[in-house]
Amino acid sequence: MHEMALAEEVLQLVETTARREHASRVKTVVLAIGRLSSVEPAALRFCFESVVRGSLAEGAVLDIIDVPGAGRCMDCGLDITMQTLYDACPNCAGYRLRMTEGTEMRVREIEIVEEAG
Repeated sequence: MHEMALAEEVLQLVETTARREHASRVKTVVLAIGRLSSVEPAALRFCFESVVRGSLAEGAVLDIIDVPGAGRCMDCGLDITMQTLYDACPNCAGYRLRMTEGTEMRVREIEIVEEAG
């Protein structure tokens, strides 16, 4: 399950940012996950809840934004919306598609509580 490794990397980034900003805790982490990224949001959520125990992000809300997939058909040039990695072009039925959106996973926002004093 590569989601565990991804959750650990997200936590590392979140904690580094929180410490740099002198946070006492992290309230919310917003992730943008592309539909074509091969990341299973439910599995990532489960892993995130496990890895944040005992960290500044323990109890933080994980908000996941679904980023639609898109691509361009290399045969007919049509820009299309893609639901999966293996969609066919709806115009020419070709499978030579170049993905243009929806493969990313990014931390979009981190909401923190600053240390008092």
